[in-house]
Amino acid sequence: MTPTQTAAARADVTPAEHELPNMISVDDHVLEPRDLWQQQLPESLRERGPRVERRKVKLSFRGGHYGFDMDAPDGDWCDVWLFDDLVTPTGLLHAPAGIPREEQRNIPATYEDFRPGTWDQTARLADMDLNHVDAAINYPNIFPRFAGQGFLERADKDLALTALRIYNDWMIDDWCGGAGRGRLIPLTLVPLWDPQLAAAEVRRCAAKGSFAIAFSENVAKLGQPSLYTGAWDPLWEACVETNTSVSMHIGSSSSMPTTSDDAPLATSMSMYAQNAQGSLCDWVFSGTLERFGSLTIAYAESQVGWMPFQLERMDAVWRDGRADVDHVRTAPSEQVSGRVYGCIFDDLHGLINRDAIGTDHILWETDYPHSDGTFPHSRKVARELFAAAGMDATECRMVLRENAIRAYGLERFGISK
Repeated sequence: MTPTQTAAARADVTPAEHELPNMISVDDHVLEPRDLWQQQLPESLRERGPRVERRKVKLSFRGGHYGFDMDAPDGDWCDVWLFDDLVTPTGLLHAPAGIPREEQRNIPATYEDFRPGTWDQTARLADMDLNHVDAAINYPNIFPRFAGQGFLERADKDLALTALRIYNDWMIDDWCGGAGRGRLIPLTLVPLWDPQLAAAEVRRCAAKGSFAIAFSENVAKLGQPSLYTGAWDPLWEACVETNTSVSMHIGSSSSMPTTSDDAPLATSMSMYAQNAQGSLCDWVFSGTLERFGSLTIAYAESQVGWMPFQLERMDAVWRDGRADVDHVRTAPSEQVSGRVYGCIFDDLHGLINRDAIGTDHILWETDYPHSDGTFPHSRKVARELFAAAGMDATECRMVLRENAIRAYGLERFGISK
C-alpha cells in the first residue's frame, strides 16, 4: 500500500475534533504597540525612534514586490510606522484574522481595522480560548519583521539596540507577563549586526525569562557573516548556556525564492520551503549543529514535507566525500535527529510521511493573525489533516502539544503534556 492508502485505511483511529487536546502554536504574531517607543525612549530620541503617523496611503504590488504611495489623494487612512529612515505602512494583510478570506485585500489599514486580539493581550487570550490554543509563541509583525531586520537596517546602531531592547522588555514583561504568563511565550530579538551583542542580549533576556530567539534563515542575505565563518559561535554558546532555542521564520532573510523578475506572487508562495532547505544545509555543513550538540532549531511556517528528501540528499553528498565538508564528522540526518523541527498548518503530504520525517520533529502553528492562519477553526483544520493522514491519538498529541514542549522547554512556563 502507498502511504496515502495506508493513511486512509487508518483514518478511523483519529480522535474526534472535540477529543483533540488544546494546541500549542509555535508561530503566531503580534502587532507592535503604536506608542511603545514614544513612551520608553529618552525624549531626545523619540523623533527618530519608532513611531506611528496616520497618513493617506495607496498600496500596490508591482514586479513581484509590494509598493506604496504616501499622501496619495485617492489613498486610504493608514497607520504608517516611521523609524529614522524607515517608512512602513500598515496593510490589512498584516493581520486579517476573522475577516472573510474574500475580503482580505492588499489595502492600507489602521489598528482599529483589526481584531483587538492582534494587539491587546486580554483580547488575544480570549481569541486563544476561542481557538482552543493553550499557549503561543509570537513573532513580530510589521516594522521589526520576523527576525528584527527593521533594527538591523538602521544606520544608528546605538539607537537600534536601545529600541530592540525596549521591544524585548515589552515582549517579556508586558505581552507575556501578567495574565499571559504561561500562555504567551516570549521570543527574543537579537542585534543581528553584532554576534557578541546578540549573545549578551540572549543572556539578559534569559535572566528575565525568555528562552527562544528569532534568527534569520540566511543571515548572509542580510549582509552579515554567514554560518560558515564561525562568527556567530558566541551567540550559539549563549543559547546553549541558557538552554535557549533558535527559531527561523520564512522570509527572515528579507528574501523569498522566485524564478524571474516577472514571476507572480504565486510562484514565490509555492516555493517558500526552499529557504528552509538552504538554511538547514548551512547549519549542517558549516558544522554549527555538530559543534553545538545540544542546540535546537525550528523553522516556522516552513512545513515539513521537504525534509526526507533533503536529508537523504545531504547524507549522500556528505558520504560521497567530494563536497568540501570533511570537517563535518556526523551524518546530517544524525545531527538533525531530535534537534531540528518543522512547523505545519497545511502539510498533508508531510503528515502522511511523518514516519520518514519523525513525528517528534513536527510542530503545530495557527499563524494568527495572518491570512494563511486557521483562526478560529484551527482544531477543525488539524482534525481534518490528522484524519486524512491516519494519525492516532498519541501522534495527534505529539504534534499539537508534546513536541513543542520539548523543543522550547515549556515546562519552565508551567506547561505540561
